Amino acid sequence: MAKQVTDERPAPVAVDRSCDVKDPIEPATVEHFDEADEPKLSKPATEFDVLTHTIHLQDDPTLPAVTFRSMLIGLGLSVFGGVLSGIFYFKPQSVTIPAVFIAVVAFLLGEAMSRLIPRRDGWLGRLLNPGPFNVKEHLAVTIMANAASTSALGLQIVATERLYYDRRSNGALTFFMLISSQCLGYGMAGMMRRTMVYPAAMLWPANLPINAMLERLHSRAPSNRKPFRVFLYVFVGIFFWEIIPQWICPLLTGVSIFCLANRTSPMFTNIFGGAEGNEGLGLFSLCFDWQYISGGTSPLYFPVSSLISQGIGIAGCIILFTGVYYSNIWDAKKYPFLSQVIFSDTSTAGNAVQWNQTAAIGPDGRVNMTAVDELGLPNFAASNVLNILLTNMCIAAAITHLILWYPTELKAAVSFLSPRRILAKVKSATSRLGISSRTRATASPEATGSNQAEAHYDPHYLLMQSYKDCPDWWYAIVLVLSAAVALVVIYKSNSTLPWWGLLVACLVGYCHLLVFGSMQGITGVNFTIQSIIQMIGGYMRPGFPVANMYFSLYSYNTLLQGTLLAKDLKLAQYGHLAPRTTFAMQMIGTVVGAGFNYLMANSIIDNQADILRSVQGTNIWSGAVTQQFNAQAVTFGGFPHELFDVGSRYQWVPLATLIGFFVPLPFWYAHRRWPRLGFDLINTPVIMFYLCYLNLGINSSVMTFFMAGFFAQWYLRRNHPNIFVKYNYLVSAALDGGTSVMVFILSFAVLGAAKAAIAFPKYWGNPADGHIDYCYKSPSE
Repeated sequence: MAKQVTDERPAPVAVDRSCDVKDPIEPATVEHFDEADEPKLSKPATEFDVLTHTIHLQDDPTLPAVTFRSMLIGLGLSVFGGVLSGIFYFKPQSVTIPAVFIAVVAFLLGEAMSRLIPRRDGWLGRLLNPGPFNVKEHLAVTIMANAASTSALGLQIVATERLYYDRRSNGALTFFMLISSQCLGYGMAGMMRRTMVYPAAMLWPANLPINAMLERLHSRAPSNRKPFRVFLYVFVGIFFWEIIPQWICPLLTGVSIFCLANRTSPMFTNIFGGAEGNEGLGLFSLCFDWQYISGGTSPLYFPVSSLISQGIGIAGCIILFTGVYYSNIWDAKKYPFLSQVIFSDTSTAGNAVQWNQTAAIGPDGRVNMTAVDELGLPNFAASNVLNILLTNMCIAAAITHLILWYPTELKAAVSFLSPRRILAKVKSATSRLGISSRTRATASPEATGSNQAEAHYDPHYLLMQSYKDCPDWWYAIVLVLSAAVALVVIYKSNSTLPWWGLLVACLVGYCHLLVFGSMQGITGVNFTIQSIIQMIGGYMRPGFPVANMYFSLYSYNTLLQGTLLAKDLKLAQYGHLAPRTTFAMQMIGTVVGAGFNYLMANSIIDNQADILRSVQGTNIWSGAVTQQFNAQAVTFGGFPHELFDVGSRYQWVPLATLIGFFVPLPFWYAHRRWPRLGFDLINTPVIMFYLCYLNLGINSSVMTFFMAGFFAQWYLRRNHPNIFVKYNYLVSAALDGGTSVMVFILSFAVLGAAKAAIAFPKYWGNPADGHIDYCYKSPSE
């Protein structure tokens, strides 16, 4: 049975107490659990079962986290992660570096150092090898490297300016741009952690595999031997398997029976193809490449409610995209079925012409309307219009969804604005400074609000009370310094974004972080909502595409980085790592990762510029993300009124936002009226998001994704709950970890990350011409 936290003081140990541990509170300790004594589940595993069986309620506050060993490994993996995330930014499918991959490598290095470096007496011996590589060191390394392994949104500006504006900013200025945009979201999310981290409703499902793996790797219980072997076998198996679909037999990226049956139909390619970037919707295709099945967001950890909503959205996406294109809405047939670039009015069916933005946008970053009158306004592919329209609906639906289903968490998020709470903080500060001799009231308004919120906190939060929390002013300093650096950057880089535009960007970023940070914590879905932020920036500063890019950087990146911090804080909460240690690791990793992101991006752009500018790309490299960012900056930033006002060509893009506010209401009412019918499993913002999910990238993995997800979360969780809580998240970690290691090796060895690619000899599994899944490929592609 999992040992319960005890209130008794542990026996003295010969380890210095970390300054992160509070002195007035007794440290909570437990022995290593042994699952042989653990009660077996006789019914489907609940969320509480997952939180207490997959990750056990145990902690030892005396374990050191910050050691020479953890810092050395953490810095090394931060460099590694910064390089790898720079590679993944230019992949045809959205791929992130799983924290589990970082954790696997960290474990191997930590164990090697603890076993190979001799243990000697004296300060030098204790410094180099303080003993076995412990779970707190491991978690600290993982958080540092994970912060470095997220592609900085500033890479979009670096790539866009290089590929489309022929501009290359000073390296130091670019570095400060990346750092300021990365840390701005940290400051905001840190101030909101009582809403986005502490509550049990904020599950952050992506953390469950990594925490489960850490617990298994460091457990010395006899019952852990079999799970560890399972992890090792799966990790090694997927490691060697990935060589086949990634290089030897790319056909396995997407096996389409329909395309094999009919290789001459463009319609079949659009609907059933999907093994290459922007090829098709991937209906009924089977993917055998875990890199694209998972993409860093494994199907094995999404809750069933999220998978159901995702599935409804994907089914609707296939119907909607096909119907709009073949109905020729927005002159859809004049442009590619899936594309992110912007096109000219002179395009015809089968001969799409890209809009000449070089002629329309001057060197000062402003639109030349005289040139635009000659060129005509830019146009989107229908799939891109739907992507922007449905994203706007998703944002509005998410606001309504949170208000209806999570009012307590939302109230906690804005509680810092309460005058009573502000007054309580002022009184507390003046008391500490000696201005007032009165002690704080036992039941202050602040304490009352905190107690009410704590009723919703997850059980691991209680163990974190043994450590000193990070003061709010630490995050406030990060926020203020980041904003100050950003102010310098926007003027020194000739961004054409004024100071007040930066202020509005920060406010917009905060509001979206509150809504979509919470939604990601609940559902595990990483919402991509950049389009509406660029639309807001366009209406605020029309005629300035470059200003729109920087507005998006300091607004949308706030959301991305804020959710990253919240996710890592939850990772630390599940692993019981001191908050101040987490803060330090996060900041160090971010600085290191941003620098190597920049170096890697420059290298890939230098070597693959032509492919990155092409509409199709390849199954290895793609500029689709940069193309979409640039297209939306040009259209939203340059022509918001001409393209999106009422009466214009794309008027329903902003109008759809109003409809989105009402979409969750029928499902909420139906659940209140018929609570047993499962309407609470329907998450309308997730449905809206996945209704446009197939608008870019490799889509052949979608069917396999849902097959794996429902097998784990529906069948296994309901019928074999003990196997589920013991192995599901562990296998997920092994699959992501082994895949990422091999992809990293192949990227540099043969796929062209730093030099010309080395192609595998052509044969039926790696065809020389056409799409790799044998779908029809038109001569114009």
